[in-house]
Amino acid sequence: MAMNEETPLVVDVDSRTQASPFAPVNHNYKRDIHILSWAFLLIFLAYGAAQNLESTINTDGNLGTISLGILYLSFTFFSMIASAVVGTLGSRNALVLGTTGYWLFIAANLKPTWYTMIPASLYLGFTASIIWVAEGTYLTSTARSHAKLHDLPEGTVIGKFNGEFWFMFASHQFVGNLITVALLRGGKEGSVSGTTPLFVVFLCLMTIGTVLMCFLRDRSSEEKEEKDSCASFCSSAMSLSKAAVALLLDKRILLLIPLLAYSGFQQAFVWAAFTKYVVQPKLGEPGVGGTMAVYGIFDAACSLAAGRLTSGLSTITKIVLGGICIQAIAFLLLFVKYSTLSGAFGFLYPFLIAGLLGIGDGVLNTQISAFLGILFENNLGGAFAQFKFWQSLSIAIIYFVSPHMAFHLIVTFMIAMLCISVSAFLFLLLKVDRVVSESSS
Repeated sequence: MAMNEETPLVVDVDSRTQASPFAPVNHNYKRDIHILSWAFLLIFLAYGAAQNLESTINTDGNLGTISLGILYLSFTFFSMIASAVVGTLGSRNALVLGTTGYWLFIAANLKPTWYTMIPASLYLGFTASIIWVAEGTYLTSTARSHAKLHDLPEGTVIGKFNGEFWFMFASHQFVGNLITVALLRGGKEGSVSGTTPLFVVFLCLMTIGTVLMCFLRDRSSEEKEEKDSCASFCSSAMSLSKAAVALLLDKRILLLIPLLAYSGFQQAFVWAAFTKYVVQPKLGEPGVGGTMAVYGIFDAACSLAAGRLTSGLSTITKIVLGGICIQAIAFLLLFVKYSTLSGAFGFLYPFLIAGLLGIGDGVLNTQISAFLGILFENNLGGAFAQFKFWQSLSIAIIYFVSPHMAFHLIVTFMIAMLCISVSAFLFLLLKVDRVVSESSS
């Protein structure tokens, strides 16, 4: 199929400087971002910690690993229709619905069998695709309304709002793992029954997070008005799905696919390979929680810093390239014979790598979201659906393939994907810069 050569590479922001007619003067959009961020922290500190434990506590027939692989395959499939669901329900209602899958998955871990975990994983894949498309749509729409209301640069506001959100979200690894260490301390390693109090606490925290979602301001009217004014959005759910698929004909999204996929590969690498081949052999099971807490600290701090530094496409480019270079250093260090390291450096080595990988993840989360929000204003739902489709597909691939690959081959694959994604990203930026230069001349 031929690409649509008339598709603009960058959205003209000058046409969006007029204040929004539907934004109430006294509305505090920052409050919505605070609520959204806290709700995601409560939900994902439980899910993230449970995800880290799956391969350790549900070992019968590799139930934990297979469940996660099925989860992300389901996530991948439903990502292509998620924008239709979000468009039909509205982003606030979709966010509330999205929490139900995470609650059910944690509940299934109270009695983990093939009859509870697999259906819960399939349903979570569906709701996860909804909650993430809704999050990207809600956050970007809120940031844009705030920028219009206060006459602020849109790119800067989108970057700051993404920075706060991803700072809180990335903190879930630190907080969740601390709760896990505290509640499982002294328990029998690999015991399912010993995790019951932990999952009960997680269910309570998730319930609070779901209740918080209900306090978000419903933006259905604003989202409907924005969709009615853009040719990329149509009124029906079917046309919203077509809008997401139609992005595959857009050269911008095609050049971004390697970076979107790499963001998933690097996350799954940490969860499925790094903890298994580097942390566990060196520090044992107790070291996994501590190392992932360090990963979460650097991820959160970098998310906040990167978001505050973001002011437009130029700063996004610099921050993304910096984060990818830091991750490249981490992968190169992983070629060191870590199993032969001893002494203080041997002990600190996993924490060092975790910190570097956390920095890279924080950069990619904030900057990809901001980049999509700026470049695809007319099809936010479709853009974030594409993001989660390629990201979740990459995560599923790592979960299914990594147990059958040697660690050095996994690291080699990660470096190759990093190089491909950077090359495609730079090529896209050259095209964007060319269009901006031509439009300004």
